[in-house]
Amino acid sequence: MPNENNFQHDELSRKSPGERLTAAELTGGALPESPAWFESMAQRGTALSQAGVRAIVFLHGSIHGSDLFGMQRLDEAGGLKRGYSRGVSGVDALLAAMRAGDNGIPALQGGITPPLSNNDATRKTIDDQAGEAGNFTNAYVALFQQAINKQLSHPIVCRRILWASEHHHLGRATAAVRLLHDLHSLSEGQQFDKGDRILVQAHGQAGLILALASNLLCPSPITKRPKLLGLLTTHAEQQGQADLAAAIRRIEPLLASHSLLNGATLDVVTMGTPVRYGWDLSGMGRLLHIVNHRNLRTDGKTWLAKMELPQVTMEMPIAWGGDYVQTLAVAGSDAVPATEAAKAVNKAVWEMVEPYDGFERWLECARRAVRFPSEGSCLLVDYKDCTNSTNVHEHYYGHTAYTRSNAMLFNTSEILRALYKDAGH
Repeated sequence: MPNENNFQHDELSRKSPGERLTAAELTGGALPESPAWFESMAQRGTALSQAGVRAIVFLHGSIHGSDLFGMQRLDEAGGLKRGYSRGVSGVDALLAAMRAGDNGIPALQGGITPPLSNNDATRKTIDDQAGEAGNFTNAYVALFQQAINKQLSHPIVCRRILWASEHHHLGRATAAVRLLHDLHSLSEGQQFDKGDRILVQAHGQAGLILALASNLLCPSPITKRPKLLGLLTTHAEQQGQADLAAAIRRIEPLLASHSLLNGATLDVVTMGTPVRYGWDLSGMGRLLHIVNHRNLRTDGKTWLAKMELPQVTMEMPIAWGGDYVQTLAVAGSDAVPATEAAKAVNKAVWEMVEPYDGFERWLECARRAVRFPSEGSCLLVDYKDCTNSTNVHEHYYGHTAYTRSNAMLFNTSEILRALYKDAGH
């Protein structure tokens, strides 16, 4: 995507990423929390510090209690209800397997539903129920922070942020604004300056929040930024969300003057993020996309997922080809906002950021099987999470391997290689 992308959707190119692409496998290595593991993590912490990384933010939502595959919008637009499958073999069974309540992923305990609050109680509920499945737990972040800072006199700050998990355009745009406000507060509080770097690791649809944020960070006076912020401000005021309206007013002039992060640079790693919104790298630093992937194709296009019906309906329950949420939660899918007012604003944001709608357009996007956006480095990883088990809690359709402790050292090593290979030089 170009500089001054101005919220254009990604082009969903099936071409090889070329030199942007590498592949790796999760190997055994040192056991987490063993002396060798701590030593290796400490070495990587030193390298991150030498690269200028001063803070690492872990951004995630909740797989439980949310419409993970975006079936609400597909049902609303047509799908099974209106017969849009038109006899495509296997698609009815696929849609049924994606639907909340039928996909094996239970609701959150206590009846908690999006928008989720980024507070201790909600995070604890998710930690207790989901563990490390698509979730950066308090224990995970504490262990990471302890390990990377073992040899550092000036520790790297580590933060965990739970986003509201509203899987629609309005929800993601609102989350992007809140995140940028949080990053501004972090930069001020830590007195970051030019040469300092903030690294955000974003799981799943949290990566889409960063894609929107990258467009908001564009240093040029793009036309859609004031339009989007105006829509969000008006909606926040009408809904009595004074904190959100205040956050937008705080960051809007800072975005215009390109001073939001006090001169620090934002780097981003996405993990299992569907390809939807376009990225704008003109106002940020380095970008890496990691996708859980096992090649099942016979045409040599190893960088694409295999989205062939009806086979995908049989492969998905055992995560045979990797991350199926990344493949299927694409344009046209989404949760549906709860109120008519939110639906209206969501539609307005939708018209700015995504040209695709309807069941057939979703099927078209899914069958393109694109793993990576048009910008950023690309890493295909076999996380070895396919055990041929149909127990969803073992793999959550390939979408949870990224956030488990057994992958912490591996992920940190790959992030260093991809983004900071010149660290210390």
